[in-house]
This record gives sequence, structure tokens and C-alpha cells, in this order.
Amino acid sequence: MVVQQYRDGGGARAARALAVAGVIALMAGCIGGGGGGSDGSGQRAVVAERPFDVLGRAAAVLAEAGGAEARTSMETAAGGTRVTIRGEGAYDFRKQMGRLKVVLPTDAAGADDRRPITELLAPGALYMKNRGAGVPDDKWVRIDTTALEDGNLVTGGVTDPMAAAELLRGAGDVTYAGKSELAGVTVHHYRGVADLNRAARAASPQSRGALSAAAKGFSKDTVPFDAYLDEEGRLRKVRHRFSFASGGREAAEVTVVSTLLLYGFGAPVTVKLPDEDDIFTGEIRQG
Repeated sequence: MVVQQYRDGGGARAARALAVAGVIALMAGCIGGGGGGSDGSGQRAVVAERPFDVLGRAAAVLAEAGGAEARTSMETAAGGTRVTIRGEGAYDFRKQMGRLKVVLPTDAAGADDRRPITELLAPGALYMKNRGAGVPDDKWVRIDTTALEDGNLVTGGVTDPMAAAELLRGAGDVTYAGKSELAGVTVHHYRGVADLNRAARAASPQSRGALSAAAKGFSKDTVPFDAYLDEEGRLRKVRHRFSFASGGREAAEVTVVSTLLLYGFGAPVTVKLPDEDDIFTGEIRQG
């Protein structure tokens, strides 16, 4: 087992390595495609790269992959009660648009027969159907994610998949935790802390507004994460731990753990945004 830690500080890097049961080479990069990567033994050569480079490129690699199926979970604990919101659907990383069915637990919904919420994710916007709170069943609610204090990293019960990947651009303290297997796929596990401000500055124009809002809205501008990337550099799983105050300066801090699983890369994804006539413009009940 090899554990290697990196710190990114203006170009300088301090590395610490611990090797157990012999000398093990740390392979933190992507395997090159095609036949040109062979080392003569029939195996493709692995080019070691800095974890910052691998993580910083994760969003771009997903955009190249196009669409993917996604599963999400968002867990929070408050007052001894743990609540988990789950979602499932598909996301197009090129268009940065997705469609998810989000299921709230009985405790959060307040009713046993609550239907799943349909969420459409688009750059700068979140659309929700079956929202409840006085919204007619056939109407959508549109939310400007750049106006949310958290940039919709937690508000919708789902962290936008592209925003989750873009957050890794802000990684500044990373530990390579070795190889493992996820759903039959070999993945490289990275553990670290992302800086929201740095991620926002490095993000694509479509994600920058929401991440900039989150950098201002969270009580901490750093987000611990665990990321799992396959041999092609595609993000397969990422878990973020967000912290924010539940209300006012004296309020207790709340931690929300958001997990994203990606699979079925190349899957076609069709997202049709609702017409203006289908968007609810009335008052939404609170509480």
C-alpha cells in the first residue's frame, strides 16, 4: 500500500510517502489510448502525473465522454436524526444539462405518498416538478442557482454533477490513497480538500457563477472530498463534505455529505427545458 500526500502552494510541492510490503510505484495518471502506449510487453504504459493535474482535468475528461448515467445521495444529520435524499438519472457533460428523479425520505417530505421530484439541471438554473409547497402538479419551479447562497451544491438535494467535478479544480491538499475496485472497474482514490474560491476561478463559464456564489455562502471556503477516477481519468465517484451555518451567526454548523456515482458513459441524454407557460410564478409556501 502506498499513501502519498501532495500540497500545492504556488508551484511548490511537499511530498511524503510511506511504502509498506516493498517498493510500490505510485501510478497517479491516466493510461494513454491506442497502440502507441505499449511498453513492448503487451501492457499499456502508465504515465505518472501530479494528482492536481489529474483532478484538475476531471471535468474536461467528462465533457469529452459526453453523457453518463448518475446516482446521487445527500445525507445530513441534525438533532440526532439522519436524513438521506437519493437521486437517479442521466447527465450530459458537454451541454452541462441533466435530468434526475429525486426521492425524499418520509421524514423530510412529511408524507408517505410523496412522489419523486423531477429535477432538470442546466447552466445557472434548476427546474423542479412535483415540488409541493403550493405548486400545482403540472407546473415547474425555476431557480436561479447563481442567486443561491450555496450555488445549488446542496439546495436541490443533488449536487450538480458538473459542479461536483469542477470543484476538483480547486484541490490544493491531496493524498493518493491507492487503487481499488468500484463496480468491477479499477479506480484511483484521491482524498483532499478543495478551495471553493480557487475552483470558481478555474471553472468553466457555465459553472463559475454558481461556484462563486457557493464560495461566498458557505461558512467554510474549503470542501473535503474523496474522488475515484478510472484508468482513463473519468470521474466514477466523488464524495464532498459541505459545511454551513443553519441560520444566523450563532447557529450550529451543519455538515452535508453529497455523493455522486457515474457509470454508463456515452449514454444519450435528452433534456427538454419547460416552456415559460409551464413555469410557476406564484408564491411558494415555506416550511
